[in-house]
Amino acid sequence: MAIPAADINKWQYQQKLMTPDEAVKMVESNTRVRYSEFVMFPDLLDEALAKRVDELENVDISGTCFSKVPKVVLADPSREHFYLTDCHFGVVARKLHDQNLCNYVPLTYHEAPRWARKYWDVDAALLLVGPMDSKGYFNLGVSNSVTPAVISKAKKIIVEVNNTIPTCLGGNQESIHISQVDAIVEGNNNPLQQIPTPPPTETDIKIAEWIMKEIVDGACIQLGIGGLPNVVGSMLAESDLKDLGVHTEMLVDSYVDLYLSGRANGSKKSIDRHKMVYTFAMGTNKLYEFMDNNPACAIYPVNYTNDPKVIALNDNFIAINNAIEIDLYGQVCSESSGTRQISGTGGQLDFIYGAFHSHGGKGMICMSSTFTEKDGTMQSRIRPMLSPGATVTVPRSITSYVITEYGLVNLKGKSTWQRTDDLISIAHPQFRDELIKEADKMKIWKKSNKIAP
Repeated sequence: MAIPAADINKWQYQQKLMTPDEAVKMVESNTRVRYSEFVMFPDLLDEALAKRVDELENVDISGTCFSKVPKVVLADPSREHFYLTDCHFGVVARKLHDQNLCNYVPLTYHEAPRWARKYWDVDAALLLVGPMDSKGYFNLGVSNSVTPAVISKAKKIIVEVNNTIPTCLGGNQESIHISQVDAIVEGNNNPLQQIPTPPPTETDIKIAEWIMKEIVDGACIQLGIGGLPNVVGSMLAESDLKDLGVHTEMLVDSYVDLYLSGRANGSKKSIDRHKMVYTFAMGTNKLYEFMDNNPACAIYPVNYTNDPKVIALNDNFIAINNAIEIDLYGQVCSESSGTRQISGTGGQLDFIYGAFHSHGGKGMICMSSTFTEKDGTMQSRIRPMLSPGATVTVPRSITSYVITEYGLVNLKGKSTWQRTDDLISIAHPQFRDELIKEADKMKIWKKSNKIAP
């Protein structure tokens, strides 16, 4: 008589179950270790690995947007044993980078699974997962962007089980089977980290009002995190727009309100109709509870969600992204302040490029016209040239729509002087004369009547 598969899975589970300290003995010196992504942080495995600091050398530990300070860093502040890298900086990696404790891995996000498979040797994957189901699968939870590629390359796979993780339906490659797992650790079952949305500013509201004028019935929406995307989501939920779709990199709280309002039913999408497509999620319990076993949500690896060719398949695609600064040539910096790494390229380039190729699509770079230094000095985000050391996130040839609280312009198909004229027109009035003077020196400005005093 054949043994039921469920019994085989339970037997395997018990055979592979061990303590965190036992599990991380699989990690050796001179190897690459990969943690799971974003809020799916493997607490107990990280803590156990940190205990082995004096036993190990040259261990490269990488992740995508660390949501917590890894214990391996605290155990080795001189970086003599562990070397930390991050594929997309958030608050944690930014602060560690300032202390020379973390380095960035440059990437175009939709390419990440491909280059992981082509160029990375992953010796051990330490993954936070949901509980095993009756078929022997552990759900990867709310982050699925590069993890499937890591699983395909990892020589050893250690999972830390957390019973509070929402089950996120595919899409595809959203789970890992017990037969692929080398070790199982039962975690502390702490709830996922909550990332509250900051309240919008008056400037955010003004920018959102410009954005709303460009959205039509049936549009497919990509929002990021922060005050501006949140207020756009709120405005959409309260608007008369209908049949909106969702295809995004990051699922955030504002999408819950948009869906529950009935505005986002996905009925006009060309692909993944009626599905809110995403590759990772960060938010509050409102979002995590909404996602749990919800067929309206579909999680995919990032080489699907962020592929510009896939993005372009949905008509009227609206991509809304933030930036740090833009120069008069149209070069956008969204990831560094000079040489200081602030964020990563993420999906901004993917979505701006993909939205342009969508029929009726619009890729939007949004920013306040100014920012204030610590000493109280106001600076323009629209600059003659990018700050020294600033990283170009979107090249001038790709940039199209740019929005500040002073208006919206489209740079596509325009000469250097035309785009200069447009950008100065949406700069803060206090800086327009200075920008004109610098543009004239650079021979990229022609006098027009467009720019108001």
